[in-house]
Amino acid sequence: MTEKELRRYSRVVVDGVEQAPSRAMLRAVGFTEKDFSKPQIGIASTWSMVTPCNMHIDQLARQAAAGADAAGGKGVIFNTITVSDGISMGTPGMRYSLVSREIIADSIEAVVAAQGFDGLVTIGGCDKNMPGCVMAMARLNRPSVFVYGGTIKPGAKRRDIISVFEAVGALSSGAIDEATLLEVEQTAIPGPGACGGMYTANTMASAIEALGLSLANSSAQEAVSQNKIDDCQRAGEAIMNLLEKDIKPRDILTREAFENAITVVIALGGSTNAVLHLLAIAKEADIDLTLDDFGHIGATVPVLADVKPSGRYLMSELIDIGGIQPLMKRLLDRGLLHGGCMTVTGRTVAENLADVADYPDGQDIVRGFDNPIKAESHLVIMYGDLAPDGAVAKITGKEGMRFEGRARVFHSEELALQAILNDEIKAGDVIVIRYEGPKGGPGMREMLSPTSAIMGKGLGADVALMTDGRFSGGSHGFVVGHVSPEAAVGGPIALIEDGDVITIDAEECRIDISVDDEELARRRANWVRPRSGVTTGALAKYRAEVSSASQGAVTAAPPWDE
Repeated sequence: MTEKELRRYSRVVVDGVEQAPSRAMLRAVGFTEKDFSKPQIGIASTWSMVTPCNMHIDQLARQAAAGADAAGGKGVIFNTITVSDGISMGTPGMRYSLVSREIIADSIEAVVAAQGFDGLVTIGGCDKNMPGCVMAMARLNRPSVFVYGGTIKPGAKRRDIISVFEAVGALSSGAIDEATLLEVEQTAIPGPGACGGMYTANTMASAIEALGLSLANSSAQEAVSQNKIDDCQRAGEAIMNLLEKDIKPRDILTREAFENAITVVIALGGSTNAVLHLLAIAKEADIDLTLDDFGHIGATVPVLADVKPSGRYLMSELIDIGGIQPLMKRLLDRGLLHGGCMTVTGRTVAENLADVADYPDGQDIVRGFDNPIKAESHLVIMYGDLAPDGAVAKITGKEGMRFEGRARVFHSEELALQAILNDEIKAGDVIVIRYEGPKGGPGMREMLSPTSAIMGKGLGADVALMTDGRFSGGSHGFVVGHVSPEAAVGGPIALIEDGDVITIDAEECRIDISVDDEELARRRANWVRPRSGVTTGALAKYRAEVSSASQGAVTAAPPWDE
C-alpha cells in the first residue's frame, strides 16, 4: 500500500498548510517532523489504580507503543475508564459495571475518530473494559489488535478473590472465625492482574483470542511476566502488518469466528457473561447472533477444562501447561472450530495452530473428549413460563440437572444476601432476585455475593437462585440469570410470589412456575413497578436506551428520521 493509503485517517488531520495548527499541538506532545508521515496508531489503555486488574496496564501500553514505533508507525497512548466489579460487588456502585462497557466503547470511538488514528491497539484487563474495547474495534473497523492485561498470580494457598467472597459465607455459618477471614482477605490478592479462575476476565480474553482479535496466547499469560511484555510489543508491530494487508476487525469478526469463540468458552467452562458480551460484540459487527446459537453449539461441544469456579485449577496453572492454544488445536482437529477464519496475525486459525504442541502427558487440567467434565455445554439457554425471551443458566452437572422448590422472593441483591447470612434460606428454596435487570437495576448487577454466601454456607447443592440480573464468572451452584423479559418491564419474573413452586429443568431447558394462567393474569392486573430512585445521570440514560439481556443489553440511539 502507498503511504497515503496507510495514513487513510491521520493524513486528514496532519497534511497540508491548513492543518498547521494540528501539527503545532502534536509537536507539543512529542511528534517530530518525521512522525507526521507515519501511520498513527492509537493505544487505548484502561490503566488506573482503581483495581489490581488494570494497575499495570500503563507499562503495557508503553510497550505496545514502542512496538508500533519500531515497526514504522507512531504510537499514541490514550486512556479510558474502568470500574472494578470485585470492589463494587454487592453495593449500589455495581450498577455502573455493565454501564461502563458502553462508556468505554463510546470513549474509544470518540478518541480514535476525533484524532484520526489509522490503527488501534486496545489493552483491557477486567470484565467490562475488555468487551468494551472490542465493541469499539468492531464499530470503528480500523486495523486493530486486542491485548489482554493478563491474569493475577495465585494468592497464598491457591486463593483468589472468590476465596474471600466464600469466606464471608463460611464465617456466617461458623465454619471459620474472624481471624481466618482476615488472613484470607490479606493473602488472596498478591498483585496486578485479573481474577485468577475462569471467571469473566479470563473467559473473555480466551473468547477474544478465539475470535481472532488477539495474538496467540495473549489470553494465557500472567500480568506480571516477560511473556505479557513481549505480547504488547508484538501487538504494536502486528498493527503495521494489518495496515499493509488492509485487514480490519469486520474481516475477522465473521459468523464463523463467533462460533469459534462460543466453542472455546464452552470447552473452558467459561462465564455466563460471555453470552451477554458476545451478543453485544456481534451487534457492533453486524453479525446475527442469538441466544439460540449458544444452545445449538453447546449441544455438540463438551466442557473439557477443570478450572475454577466449579473446577479445581486456576488460570496460572492452565498457563503452565500451554494455555488455550493446545485446546484450540484439539477442537480444530475434532472438527469443532472453523479453521479458515482470518486472525490479526494475517493468517487463519488453522495456520496459527499448525505447529502447536499438545498438552504434556499426565496433566489433568484439560481432559480428553473421551472423559469430559460434561458432555455438553454448561451454558444452558432456558425458556418457559418465567423466561419467554430466554435465560442463561450455568449448570456444570455437579449441581444436578433439575431443581424444584418453593420461591423466596427478594426485590434486591442486598435483601437476598441478608436473608442468606441470617439463615432464613433453607434447603429446597429457590431464591428469586428481581428488579436487577438492565433497566431494573438499572445496570444488571452481578449476584456474586449471594451465590458465594450460599456456597460458604454449605447450601450449594440444596438451593437454586434465579434472577433478571447476572452472575460473576466466579459464581457457581444451581443458578439461572439474564431472565427475560426482566421484572422492570413486567416480565413474568415480576409475578412470582413467596411459596410458588418453581421448576428448573436443565435437560428440557425450561424454567416454569406451577401457577395457573388465571392467577397470573390476576397478579399482572395488580402489578405496579417499584420506583428505582434513579432519575438523572448515566444510569438514567442507560435505562432509557438499554435493550434486553437476551439481546446483549446493548444501548443504541433511536433511529434518526432524515
